[in-house]
Amino acid sequence: MKPHAPRVTGALVFTTATAAALIVAVTAGGAGAEPAAPSPQAAPGGVTYRETGRFTTAGKPRDLLLHPESKNLYVGSDDLADTADVNEGGLYVLNPADGSVRGTVTRIPGPTGTLGRRAVTRIGAALPGDGVVFGYPLRGIGTAKTGDETAAGAWVAGATVTDLGPGTGPGTALVAQGPLLAEVDLATAAVRRSLTLEGGDSFAVDAARRTVWFTDFANRRLYKVDTERLAVVASVELPAGEGFGGFTEVDPRTGAVWVGLDDSVVVYAATGTRLGALSGRDLPRAARFDSATGQAFVVWQDAGDPSLSGSDNDGTLTVYRSADLTEVVRPVVLPGNQAQLGAASLAVQPGAEVVLVSSPAQGTITRLERFVPPEPSPDPSSHPSPSPDPSASAPSPGSSAGTPTGPGPATSPAASSVPAPAGSTAAPGAVVGGTGGQPPAAGPAPAPAPHGSLASTGTTVLSLAGTAAALSLAGWALIRFRVGRPGPG
Repeated sequence: MKPHAPRVTGALVFTTATAAALIVAVTAGGAGAEPAAPSPQAAPGGVTYRETGRFTTAGKPRDLLLHPESKNLYVGSDDLADTADVNEGGLYVLNPADGSVRGTVTRIPGPTGTLGRRAVTRIGAALPGDGVVFGYPLRGIGTAKTGDETAAGAWVAGATVTDLGPGTGPGTALVAQGPLLAEVDLATAAVRRSLTLEGGDSFAVDAARRTVWFTDFANRRLYKVDTERLAVVASVELPAGEGFGGFTEVDPRTGAVWVGLDDSVVVYAATGTRLGALSGRDLPRAARFDSATGQAFVVWQDAGDPSLSGSDNDGTLTVYRSADLTEVVRPVVLPGNQAQLGAASLAVQPGAEVVLVSSPAQGTITRLERFVPPEPSPDPSSHPSPSPDPSASAPSPGSSAGTPTGPGPATSPAASSVPAPAGSTAAPGAVVGGTGGQPPAAGPAPAPAPHGSLASTGTTVLSLAGTAAALSLAGWALIRFRVGRPGPG
């Protein structure tokens, strides 16, 4: 045999083997499985809250408190301007699940003891078992519980009461009358002791640390008051600004104080050290904390002024991990919640499964439930391709036969229908979270090929078969050419 004959034979073998391997790779890869079609776009990940009720059963809500023992939702309300024939002011007791009314306190003492229907603008503290301490204009301090129609109450002497909170002992309350901080008797409103600061009008109580944080928004100062001595023990300079105050609240778990200022929230440790700040495009108007989850909830209200840039008449609920101020829930849009007719309030169910947010401008309380997107499941149309038999010879280089296919991308779960509670005007099951609504709908997936996977790959198999035949003919031609050609001398 001539020296070049083995090279010709090797070329023929390689050409034929390559064509055969291509055909095997395609038929093996498609056998027993439909071609994977693109799945619909998955919903944006992360926990959020969705609206499950909108209560219109409590007039114009000004303040909320979810009682820790009786679980009743107490609502301090004012009169709605668009219902001239009815006065909705008073203290309401609602079922937090559906907004149904469990009681209404309509007879509240005036400055001379005369009973009448009055607006309740603040809820200062929960009473043991059930009931609340509440404030009403101009200097009234009252108490009532479920089933009462008449409240016990008295008027504090002096200037208008600007804030109200729990006292340091049973039967007492703390009140602010501008820069005056006083502890008063609940039954008589008599002042037991008092402290006059340089300025301010609102405060927050940290009962666990026997501290009151008193805020002077106009002069941008925050005072730390020891309630045992009723004396200032420290002061903190607030960031410069225009003086608009939103709220002062204390995280009962950590003792950190959160102050709403202009369009931001500034957070200080119990020692007065600044921890950080949160900013938004709207006005921070209320905050609450959940010790079980370590989370902080903030309601931001739109200014309600269409002449201002960025005003859209919608508010927002945001949720943070209080330890490091990290946002842990997708922001929840609150349609129509603006500050022109009063500041919003909120209540958080222990464990944070339910959050209730008031909107004085709309005369509503929105019930929000935590929504956790389900875990994505594999696309049923996608299955692993068969693996090669270990006893079979190794495939040619470049062959993809036997390569397993992983699960398809996640699909977007359909929102389940939630029945609308009594007194609710919300669309059942509407997801209000995200940066403005629902995730965009994905386009339709391509239709699967007819008659199974073999039909879907038939065209490719025939094409490769033709290529293999052409390569084989080229190989035979090469042999004939090389055989008929004279060898080297």
